[in-house]
Amino acid sequence: MFKLILQLHAHKKGTGSSHNGRDSNAQRLGTKAHDGQVVTAGSIIVRQHGTRFHTGKNVGIGRDYTIYAKIAGTVRFGRRGRTERIISVEPLEEAKEA
Repeated sequence: MFKLILQLHAHKKGTGSSHNGRDSNAQRLGTKAHDGQVVTAGSIIVRQHGTRFHTGKNVGIGRDYTIYAKIAGTVRFGRRGRTERIISVEPLEEAKEA
């Protein structure tokens, strides 16, 4: 007589290491220039998602919420009210005297 050999295979793939090997790139957010640090015009001060920090004097905000210096000066962090954190740039002393 005939011998019937039955071999079963998985109908779904196992979740192996080849399916898990991926990761996203870091977004490099955060403070790039700290309080009291001297920056040039156009320097990025903070990269952020949303307005964790708000703009003060002599700073601008990009469409991706990046805060940058509009003039050369010293970075100052402060608060407006109890909750709103602001960033400003004070002009350099040499510029005031000239």
